[in-house]
Order: sequence, then structure tokens, then C-alpha cells
Amino acid sequence: MYSVHCLNNIAKVGTDRLGDNFTLTDNIDTAQAIMVRSASLHDVDFSHELLAIGRAGAGVNNIPLDRCAEQGIVVFNTPGANANGVKEMVIAGMLLAARDIVGGIEWVDENSDDPNVGKQAEKAKKDFAGTELAGKNLGVIGLGAIGAMVANAGRSLGMHVYGYDPFLSVKYAWSLDRHVRHVNNLSEIWANCDYITIHVPATDKTRGMIGRDEIAAMKDGVVFLNYARDALVDEIAMSEALQTGHVRRYMTDFANSVTTQMKHAVVTPHLGASTKEAEDNCAVMCADELRDYLENGNITNSVNYGAVDMGPMDGAMRLGVFHLNVPNMIGQITSLVSGAGVNIENMTDKSRGNYAYCLLDLGSELSDTTIAQLSSIDGIYRVRAIRK
Repeated sequence: MYSVHCLNNIAKVGTDRLGDNFTLTDNIDTAQAIMVRSASLHDVDFSHELLAIGRAGAGVNNIPLDRCAEQGIVVFNTPGANANGVKEMVIAGMLLAARDIVGGIEWVDENSDDPNVGKQAEKAKKDFAGTELAGKNLGVIGLGAIGAMVANAGRSLGMHVYGYDPFLSVKYAWSLDRHVRHVNNLSEIWANCDYITIHVPATDKTRGMIGRDEIAAMKDGVVFLNYARDALVDEIAMSEALQTGHVRRYMTDFANSVTTQMKHAVVTPHLGASTKEAEDNCAVMCADELRDYLENGNITNSVNYGAVDMGPMDGAMRLGVFHLNVPNMIGQITSLVSGAGVNIENMTDKSRGNYAYCLLDLGSELSDTTIAQLSSIDGIYRVRAIRK
């Protein structure tokens, strides 16, 4: 029986999917798995019981990935599960920027007590005139699950779409509308696009990637949309560009002390994935990933270890070994197992950066003494025995 601790509200459709071999616990120190959405885990001391963390969402900047990897804790996310919800929010952002809908609503609210409000509205509406999206140029930075959907939606709205992604996967390349123009340099997006939206993770390489120079290179009157991560944009530089009118609108889902004071910004309180459907999809995917890992040792959609899938466990024992990605680790593991007289029937080892994961199907059970010897090898973080 595995116990799971939920740090945030996780949709019941997901937790129900865990099955009879799982129970929910309020005690994080006894849990083998954590399901989390936005709660920060950076200051949490993980117990030795913890085997996995499932992030019901895509971003994992609230989780200490390297520390987890060095403790043999697999961190999962749910890429694409909330993509449609975020895509629809981006489309809403473009429409709100193109048409002064917010200004119009505010006018009606301010004049709601005027008995002649209908007649006055006909005169006032010229102050809220906007433009249409059809025929405009849309630049999409990052063509993963969300970016690809946004690019295709832009095409459906009659926009000319420029897409930039130096790491474009085959999966998402096939999903793109054939009329999306793939560019190899961001300067093409800065020079040509009336609307620019960004969909990349926040990493050391992407933080602040939309800075003063990038903003200056954009077309006058550009609309910039950020429904990905606030850390991607130099908000002081963006605020200055809004004041001069170089950037016409900044549409962002990240309310903070800077964005809420920006002129010509429309700020929402992180609503991108806040739909029932997205929360359900994330919870279901997260539960499936945790269950397959805890019961079978398989890893799908991990952000700190490589993908490994050896199917359902049906042998005497399955052994998971987390180790430093250096030469001769596999040799040491297999020598110790075979030296104990145990046959290795199947094995795979996948690395991700400095960390690697070896999964072995054994013909008979390995003794606790041999498992302890494996654990003591320099460079091995954790050894996990999975028994039926």
C-alpha cells in the first residue's frame, strides 16, 4: 500500500484513479508520493520515505529538481494536460488587446445609472474602437504543446503566424498548420509581428530573455502576451515601453507589484490553466504517472530523470537504481547482482544530464544485504526494490 500526500487541492477524478493500492495521507513525512500544483517545496525537508513528486501542471520552478534527483526522488509533470485552457486564455488576451473591451465595460459600469445610457453609448463607442485580428502577424515563441495550439488557433483566426523554436519536436512539428512560418531567428519575429506570445519554461537560459534590447527591436505598437512565466520578461523595461507607446499592450497572467502598476497592461491572476477541464486533465495524468512508477518502476514525463518503460512488472523482483551519470556505473551494478547469483532478465538505463536511472527485472529476489551493498557504491543515490 502506497500513501500519497496532496499539498494542494487535486481534482478527485485524479486521486480516484490511483486505485486500491493507494491511500491519501495528511502526513507528508510518511508519504511515498506528493501531488502538488503551485505550493513551493524548496524549503521542505523530504523524508527517506518519499519516492516521487507529481506536479499537476507543466512548470516545476516550485520544486528543487537537483536536490530531488540526488535523493532518488522522481519529479513528474503533466505537459500538455492544461494546454487547451492556456491556449484559450491567450486568444482571449489577443481579443482584449485588439478591441478595448475592458474600457467599454468600464464605461458602461460608470454610466449605468444614466437613463439615457443606450443613446450615450452610441456616441461613446468611438472611443473604444479597435482592430481585427485577421490579417495581422502573430509571433509564437516556443512551439510545444501550448505554443503549437496557439499558432494553429492564430491561423484559424486568419492571422499570419511566425513560429520560433530551435528545439521543435517531431510530434509538435507534425501538429502545426502547414502555413505556420517557422523562423530560425527571433529578429524576424521582432521585425514583423503585431502580436507576440511566449510559451517557454523558465530556466537559467530563458529568464529575462525578453529584455530591453529585444523590446526595442519589436515593431512600434506591438502587443506582447505572457501567459507562460513572469520571469521571462524584464518587467521594468516592458513598463517603460508601455509608457512611451512602443508596446501598445502587455497582456500577462502574473500579478505582482510591477505589473499591476503598468500603464496599458491587462493583468489577470494566473487564470491560464484555471479551468475544470485542465485541472481534471492534470490530476489524471499526474495520478497515472505516479501509479505506474510506484507499482512498476516506469518513468514517464519526469523532469529530473530519463524516460524508462519496461511495462508491467511480472517477474520476481524489479530493481530501480538511481545513480550519477558516469562511466562504469552499470558495470558495477550488474557485477554485484550477478555475483549474488541472481539472473538479470531485462534491463534498461537512461540518463538525463548528470543523473541516470537503471531498471532491472530479476529472475529471483535480491537479498537485503546485496541491496545494501548496491546502495553503498559511490555515485548511487538510491536503490529501490519493487516486489509483487
